[in-house]
Amino acid sequence: MKREDLTEKLLDIKREKGWKWSYICEQIGGYSNVLLVGAILGQMKLTKPQAAKAGELFGLSKAEQAMLNEVPYRGTGTPMPPTDPLIYRFYELVMVNAPAWKALIEEEFGDGIMSAIDFDMQMERLPNPKGDRVKIAMSGKFLPYKYYGNTGNIPEYGFKED
Repeated sequence: MKREDLTEKLLDIKREKGWKWSYICEQIGGYSNVLLVGAILGQMKLTKPQAAKAGELFGLSKAEQAMLNEVPYRGTGTPMPPTDPLIYRFYELVMVNAPAWKALIEEEFGDGIMSAIDFDMQMERLPNPKGDRVKIAMSGKFLPYKYYGNTGNIPEYGFKED
């Protein structure tokens, strides 16, 4: 069985049982809902105890349960540019706003990147009379570039002009 097949099986069971993502996440526990749903969809991995809980919940074989604990091949399944309208809007946000985000991060922190590995994300619904809003907060560790071979007063990491 391939990981994509397991994802389809899990989604079929979710549909058949009429489960909501919140129910599945509550049953597995231990991570944020974004990460747990990502694991069910094949983009993240579960710990062995979480995979066991998911295995029990979904009635999985030992091999399928073990697959939930394997490091996935991330980023598969979404064409670039994305064709799904909601996913495309995130792509559009990055295309339009990323240059400004990059400039502001570099001005504040120096030369480096925001980690997508040492990372946290929360999502919430904000009621609004004009239509509810989606609030997404992301927090990633700043990882400065290393300036190897530096001399004098040039810092080794995250060089930032004053």
